[in-house]
Amino acid sequence: MPDFECRLKQYRQRKELTQEQLAQQVGVRRETIMRLEKAQYNPSLKLAVDLSRAVGAPIEEIFLFP
Repeated sequence: MPDFECRLKQYRQRKELTQEQLAQQVGVRRETIMRLEKAQYNPSLKLAVDLSRAVGAPIEEIFLFP
């Protein structure tokens, strides 16, 4: 069970970005985006900020910690 819920996929799709496009924007591999969307990877603070800026949503709305 993941330690957090990740809503990155919903925000990425709203921006009509593929996983590959988002990965290129934030400087990671597509597999990293895939693992994030499945809540299988905890991002660094820098990556979380970059993702937040790329999809136009606050970090706390993308990553939910119970």
